[in-house]
Amino acid sequence: MSKVKTSFFCQNCGYESTKWIGKCPSCNEWNTFAEEIITKDKNNPQKQVWKESGTTGEMKTISLNEVKSGEEKRMFTQDAELNRVLGGGIVPGSIVLIAGEPGIGKSTLFLQIGLHLKNTITLYVSGEESEQQIKMRADRLQMNNEDFYLLTETSTNTIFNEIKKLKPQLVIIDSIQTLQTPFIESGPGSISQIRETAAELQRFAKETNTPVFLIGHITKDGNIAGPKILEHMVDTVLQFEGDRHYAYRILRTMKNRFGSTSELGIYEMTETGMRPVNNPSEILITQKEDELSGIAIAATMEGMRPLLIEVQALVTQSVYGTPQRTVSGFDLRRLQLLLAVLEKRGGFHFGMKDVFLNIAGGLKVEDPSIDLAVLCALLSSYEDVTVNPHICFAGEVGLSGEIRAVNRIDQRIAEAEKLGFEKIVISKYNLGHRKENDKKLLEKYNIEVITMGKVEELYQYLFQ
Repeated sequence: MSKVKTSFFCQNCGYESTKWIGKCPSCNEWNTFAEEIITKDKNNPQKQVWKESGTTGEMKTISLNEVKSGEEKRMFTQDAELNRVLGGGIVPGSIVLIAGEPGIGKSTLFLQIGLHLKNTITLYVSGEESEQQIKMRADRLQMNNEDFYLLTETSTNTIFNEIKKLKPQLVIIDSIQTLQTPFIESGPGSISQIRETAAELQRFAKETNTPVFLIGHITKDGNIAGPKILEHMVDTVLQFEGDRHYAYRILRTMKNRFGSTSELGIYEMTETGMRPVNNPSEILITQKEDELSGIAIAATMEGMRPLLIEVQALVTQSVYGTPQRTVSGFDLRRLQLLLAVLEKRGGFHFGMKDVFLNIAGGLKVEDPSIDLAVLCALLSSYEDVTVNPHICFAGEVGLSGEIRAVNRIDQRIAEAEKLGFEKIVISKYNLGHRKENDKKLLEKYNIEVITMGKVEELYQYLFQ
């Protein structure tokens, strides 16, 4: 008998070592190495069971000029948010990885996406639930589809045999960490098993031109469970995130070979499943009767989508020697930069003040155009004066106190007008390079466009 071959893998990043070591040289984590059996069964050679009998898997080298280019054909779902995040629909032959917290709604979302696809043979492979449990969820979603098929199996050999019989047009795997291949002797969820099963599914997707969705787990640190190479093997990586205390979920693009990586989709968790939110600006702005200080509205962009979000700030006298700086959904270093600008250019003394900043709705915003709204919210709380709730802001603040221009200003103005705002404050440099036709274009809106170049002008306009 041949000797069983083993190797040691880092359970955090997937680094492979021939012997056990205490500290991983790749991710610098301690005590993360575990021994796994990696010997393949030589008596049962790996075969591509999804192929028809008589066909060969031989590939030939061809010239790039011989490849016929055609229009990109995509599979469109009834979920407009998913279509946007994927870059315009599902690309044939693509392999997509979706990761998120347990209980966030990954299985529910892709179960209803599969049920929505009419006249498309969809195979939903579950290694975590039984047929009865999936049927219970489908009944709760109040959906049915004759072209939707279930398979509760973890062996890739069995899965590919069923795929060969059914010939599905879309495959959903829930989840990749539960699958195992008989050619690797380690247990399901191990580094080698995840790597091998993902490689088999990748070969299947590319050779049969069938799109595959892989639902994945994440670790307690928020990273996708398994080796880092898993994210490199797939075409698209989606992060499904949200707060348990909020009804809203965000589908964010982390990697996309077929579209933008700055898109996001917003869903609302309801009793009948995930409902796409077509106009998220309405839910991100709090409907309140009383006018409160420390609140400003920012016109921001997430990918190609304009959003109006509410920025909340609280400035109080510091009780301890070192003032607090607490943020939620915003970069802490960016807040410190804006406070330094206000201290230097405006003479506002935040050195003995505690500052708390929150982006309403649980969003995490990286667009620099939110600077102007953050600054206004800080000044409003500092002066305890309410900012007009019918005015919004779009501008980046520089270190010299100048209000810098931002991109896609027309879309921001149109979104603000659609939601009933009366005024929007932007940088005067947004119009400095425009032609007369572009200025006339802005005049067609029913919202008043106010242009400013310095932070001092904004303070005088709002609070004096």
